[in-house]
Amino acid sequence: MPPTPGAVFQSPYAPPPQGFLPQPPARPSSSTLGVVALVVALVATVVASLVGALAAVQIGPVLGPMMRVVEVGGSPDLRFLTPVRSWVLLAEIAFWVGTALGIWALAQGIVAIVRRSGTGFGIAAVIVAVLGPVVFTTLVGLSLTMSAMSGLAR
Repeated sequence: MPPTPGAVFQSPYAPPPQGFLPQPPARPSSSTLGVVALVVALVATVVASLVGALAAVQIGPVLGPMMRVVEVGGSPDLRFLTPVRSWVLLAEIAFWVGTALGIWALAQGIVAIVRRSGTGFGIAAVIVAVLGPVVFTTLVGLSLTMSAMSGLAR
């Protein structure tokens, strides 16, 4: 079939003419999502680490003298921790609460970055949440070691 005079051929893959598709209205971006993620990450890192370190300082003097005790029957006898069982429980609660909050902050920080809702705060939340376990382990380990050594000196 010959082309009709005056008809313009348009490729089926050509982009639509300007203004053909309506653009969605620009939504104002709120940084609330990123800010909340950063606050949760800071609480998970700082508060959990400080509570764990406080508990470790109380556990250390009891743990120090027991470092010389050899295992009985192939498994350690942990009855010596009975006087500080509430501090051990507090350290464990700090660990698990910090872990849960850190995972929440990490996930919410990633969502904030993807949605561009507080991107800078989201990036900071991801960094703080990833460094949280390192801070917790270092602070609790140092506190436990220092207080255990003070228990040995007695």
